[in-house]
Amino acid sequence: MTGTKSMGLYAATSIGVGGMIGAGIFSIFGTAVKISGNAIYISFIIAGLVALLNAYSYAKLGVRYQSAGGPIEFILKGFGDGVLSGGLNLLLWISYIFALALYSKGFASYAVTFLPPGSAQLWEQIFASAIILIFTAINFIGAKAVGKSELFIVSIKFVILLLFAAAGIVYMDTGNLSISTWPDSKNIFFGAGVVFLAYQGFGLITNAVEDINNPETTLPRAIYLSIVLVIIIYISVSFAVIGNLSTFEIEKSKDYALAAAAKPFLGAIGFKIMALAALISTSSAINASLYGGANISYLLAKEGRLPFLFERKIWKRGTEGLFITSGLVILLANFLPLDGIGMLASTSLLIIYVAVNTSHLRLLKETGAKCWIIRASLLSSLIFFGALIYYEYVSSKLTVELLLITVFFCFCVEWIYRKLSGRSIKERTE
Repeated sequence: MTGTKSMGLYAATSIGVGGMIGAGIFSIFGTAVKISGNAIYISFIIAGLVALLNAYSYAKLGVRYQSAGGPIEFILKGFGDGVLSGGLNLLLWISYIFALALYSKGFASYAVTFLPPGSAQLWEQIFASAIILIFTAINFIGAKAVGKSELFIVSIKFVILLLFAAAGIVYMDTGNLSISTWPDSKNIFFGAGVVFLAYQGFGLITNAVEDINNPETTLPRAIYLSIVLVIIIYISVSFAVIGNLSTFEIEKSKDYALAAAAKPFLGAIGFKIMALAALISTSSAINASLYGGANISYLLAKEGRLPFLFERKIWKRGTEGLFITSGLVILLANFLPLDGIGMLASTSLLIIYVAVNTSHLRLLKETGAKCWIIRASLLSSLIFFGALIYYEYVSSKLTVELLLITVFFCFCVEWIYRKLSGRSIKERTE
């Protein structure tokens, strides 16, 4: 299925970092501060620890079952062929499509700020579609292009965010960080459940395992390294924002919290710099997520989960799934309102985390993982899922309804398709 393995440690790590530091940190920071207040950095630490627990499970499974399917392969190995595995497969693919649509809309909203005031609204649709088409072309070239482009993008993004964080910390008002103004501990934890959205993306590295050199050692290192780097970035950015803006100011400009935080020490140019960082971040998230989503759609097709059309191969790879995924993303980004869609996508992915950890408990003898760590990972994922559901219910009942409809749709389609076609998921031969 693959040619020469072309990804080393840094390219593989950049896939995970690109998937995590994307639209999330720019879009949810203000919302999280409204909950966690000036203790937002504590929330990022808690969420990062939970991400590391899940990373252990993904790393062990990724080394044992090396497949472009990533979590899909893990679920299939643990639960076997059935409506449950098939429905979760579809849910994961749809989650990627939702996330990609959100990222492309986020890219477009920042891109139009560089146009003259009063520019036609049509430009948002043009930018949203164009960025998907650009990375579709990059992904079509192959894994090597993905790794190199992601490494380049992530490097630029890291420099911008680190400079922003460093400058912000130098000029920050330490009084804004006072422990005496922290909210209740439950709010800090609840905020951790919200910012956990910004850590989802490290699992994309397992989708690239078949293109990674020496995956037995490179895969775990890439997963852990990507999360640690992201934790450092999030904590640093938190200090920079909280240190230069009051929580009231952050909530007031929550859609552009990072850009607003740059104004006190960088002036008007600060907004443009952080807008550029947002463009780069959303771009890398699109690059990494599209790569994972395309691989997943291919594996679903190869194992018999999608119509025959998906099964034809282009350039000796399953890139037709890439084109269909990209087409659906463009349709969603241009014709559907996406308020709350990021929360919807992230909650769906948490369902996958719970399923992966549950599956792993059945595979402990094969992976050699420590049972207590997997149980801790499962419990933490369940708690965060409950926290997000509660948050969605309080803030937007419609989002909860959409989640239920999405899950119901995935399993209904899987059940009906099995009844009509008689097909089943074939396990990968070792």
